[in-house]
Amino acid sequence: MGAARDNDAIDLTDNDIAQLGNFPLQPRLRTLFLGQNRIANIQANLSSSIPNLTTLVLTKNRISELAELDPLGGFKKLVYLALKDNPVTSKENYRLWVIWLCPSVRYLDFVKVRDVERRKATELFGTAEEPSELATKIKGQKSKGFVVPNYTNGADTPTKERIWTEEEKNRMRAAIRNASSLAEMARLEKDLAEGRIPAYVLEGGDPMET
Repeated sequence: MGAARDNDAIDLTDNDIAQLGNFPLQPRLRTLFLGQNRIANIQANLSSSIPNLTTLVLTKNRISELAELDPLGGFKKLVYLALKDNPVTSKENYRLWVIWLCPSVRYLDFVKVRDVERRKATELFGTAEEPSELATKIKGQKSKGFVVPNYTNGADTPTKERIWTEEEKNRMRAAIRNASSLAEMARLEKDLAEGRIPAYVLEGGDPMET
């Protein structure tokens, strides 16, 4: 998301984005709308790029494991967080986990966090300095890694899964960071998620040359 500029609020709703990350440093950013995308994971150090975020809307995405929410714990000023309609919300202790992970959050999924919930979360998961056995177990349960479907000859369906090479991953990430518009960024995010690599990315060229 390197094309995003330093604004107080950014609305990227319904943009077919697959990963939340690659933000440049934006200390002014307070509100981020990312509902109705395909986000399945969050960059580990995202909070260092947008440290003053207070509102994050991630409704209707594809986050599936509690451990995938770990990066949200880095947002020390986050007050409003919405994750409704992600698979992760059906996990046992989901709400208590997020309350424990993000102690600054006051409204989760549009419902105010109660003191009794905070106490129960601490009972279940311990403290940040001394997490319980359950908290440690949850943190280790991340979803399948950087595996993408393999498309050949322009097919719309994958032939088989394959693992990206490091060079391919680096080239695609660089292309996304250097995208000249949100439309190009969204298209590259989609290609990344679906295993398609534009020829100009592999060749190190410019998209206008293809």
